[in-house]
Amino acid sequence: MKIINHPSLAENAYELIKADIITCKLEPGEQIVQGQLALQYQIGLTPVREALQRLAQEGFVRPIPRYGYIVSPVTISDVHQIYEARLVVELATIRLAAQRGTDEQLAGILDNSNFTYTYGDRLSYTEFLNYNADFHKKVALISGNMRLTNLLSIILEELTRLMHLGLDIQDRAEDLRAVHISLAKALIERNTEVAVDISRKEIEDSRKMVLEAISKHMSRQNPSLFSQPMEIKKSEF
Repeated sequence: MKIINHPSLAENAYELIKADIITCKLEPGEQIVQGQLALQYQIGLTPVREALQRLAQEGFVRPIPRYGYIVSPVTISDVHQIYEARLVVELATIRLAAQRGTDEQLAGILDNSNFTYTYGDRLSYTEFLNYNADFHKKVALISGNMRLTNLLSIILEELTRLMHLGLDIQDRAEDLRAVHISLAKALIERNTEVAVDISRKEIEDSRKMVLEAISKHMSRQNPSLFSQPMEIKKSEF
């Protein structure tokens, strides 16, 4: 008789639900029907429940007493706080990387800077954002400060969901590719202030892009998806 490793099912459910939240397949404020998820992922209800409990602890979903869960809404305040945190943490890692990185390490950043996405292709957004997070984390690692690196990793994960919304606003594929290459070259040249200025502008442009995306969604569809929970329908799950 085949023995199913139950914890692995819960872990699988966690990764699948989290991916759908980050890529906005499950939209901010959307009600989660556990039975539908179990059917969709071909996983039992118990692993789905365990996964949602874990996601609630991490802030990706919000429990509603007697009704289940909703995907945590995105607020304007959330956007500003996340980007403020990124500015503080990432600019610090860039300064340290320019000071402490070896020539070989900084050359490696340039080797990893040439990536882009296809505007309108949401699958390519996911691939691009994975490369983007990896690029910025590699710069942080060169800083030699693991606490800053870990903080930046958390911030970048939160930003992934916001960026999935923002990339649809306009085609910035080549602009973003050029920004990453320019940042890498500034680091190689040990031009700290230029690298910091490039990064600061990228972060602020990204913030504007995400705020515009949220504004358009609010005006075109349901403002409650991005500010307040949607009306919850009672469910047996």
